Amino acid sequence: MTAPLRIALAGLGTVGTGVIRVIEENGPMISQRAGRSIEITAISARDPKLDRGIDLTPYAWIDQLEDLANHPEVDCVVEMIGGSEGHALDLARQTIASGKSFVTANKAMIAHHGMELAKAAESRGVSLKYEAAVAGGIPVIKGLREGASANRIERVYGILNGTCNYILSEMEKYGRNFADVLKDAQDIGYAEADPSFDIDGVDAAHKLSILAALSFGTSLDFEGVEIEGIRNIMAADIGQAKALGYRIRLLGMARIDGGKLFQRVNPYLVPVQHPLAHIDGSTNAVVAEGNFSGRLMFQGAGAGEGPTASAIVADLIDIARGDHGTVFTTPAATMGSCERAESGNRTGKSYVRFIVTDKPGVLAEITAAMRDAQVSIESLIQTEKTDEGSVLISMVTHQSLERNVSDSLAKLSQSASLQAPPVVMHLLSDND
Repeated sequence: MTAPLRIALAGLGTVGTGVIRVIEENGPMISQRAGRSIEITAISARDPKLDRGIDLTPYAWIDQLEDLANHPEVDCVVEMIGGSEGHALDLARQTIASGKSFVTANKAMIAHHGMELAKAAESRGVSLKYEAAVAGGIPVIKGLREGASANRIERVYGILNGTCNYILSEMEKYGRNFADVLKDAQDIGYAEADPSFDIDGVDAAHKLSILAALSFGTSLDFEGVEIEGIRNIMAADIGQAKALGYRIRLLGMARIDGGKLFQRVNPYLVPVQHPLAHIDGSTNAVVAEGNFSGRLMFQGAGAGEGPTASAIVADLIDIARGDHGTVFTTPAATMGSCERAESGNRTGKSYVRFIVTDKPGVLAEITAAMRDAQVSIESLIQTEKTDEGSVLISMVTHQSLERNVSDSLAKLSQSASLQAPPVVMHLLSDND
């Protein structure tokens, strides 16, 4: 009989205990599909006395994380501690150096150190798997690495952060403001006490950089992602978008433009007829467009105990089957860096919103700045004066260079009429 795959778990939070539950409940089925059993032989976490609502006595408790990498009864380490540096990275390096496979749900570590770890794993002939690092239980890594491998991916984009999508969906449904919905998201556990990584777009950028490397065969370049989050979006913006036939979604967008890599996380106005406009709540969705397959869409739960644990165990099944292929779609040693594409050279329509003092001449000042930067206006809406004496002006530009839109706003940056920095969102089109 084939020997079992012996695994160690590093981290026993929600996801770690979820992995144990999946293996215990679906063990016979997993063994049948993997061709051999998967057995947990060692575990490690910060507090051995914490009640995690699950029986841990069958497993050997290891006090020092680094000891998992060299444990004689461990073939593969599963890391669920998080963080791009420190213990997680040390454990990854040590495990691979010991000739053992490594599975992680850690998108920050892969985004920052994935190339180094991939080269090390491929040179040692071991697996580095990270399905759970992007979009939770959605098999988008496997889909791009295997299912779409015969295609040239033209662009990859999608809703990559469930917290942001939940907030925007709630604002859209009920007309509520950002701060109130964020507090609700924190109360129900969708958002952290410090939500910055989510609402400022960093989490989505980590995931996007991984998807771009998979899609285009280029080195990971997290630093090259242009990032803008959702904290400045108002209920009025969502209302204006709806009136124009759009819904606001935080999207990660990557493509190759003229041989250069473009990567951006930004709120977009998505046409209501586009599938992503109908993704609400904490759901994630990724769209990959292949030159032969056409549009492929992966949709599902992007986080949570069950979906994330499911993705981790799926990686373990692949390892048990002997899948030690490339970490990305091509060997890491052949993945070269790609020059970054400047967003200013892109052409499209933009939504721009101003909060200004209610006084004569303000609108003329704005339109003059747009004219001087060669930006023409397709539509414009001005709201009634608020109790604070301000007016909200929102407009959609005609097709314009993004650099020109930025130049027009730079001309207005010193204006005493502006009560807050303008907010710019792009309209999703086939040219993005």
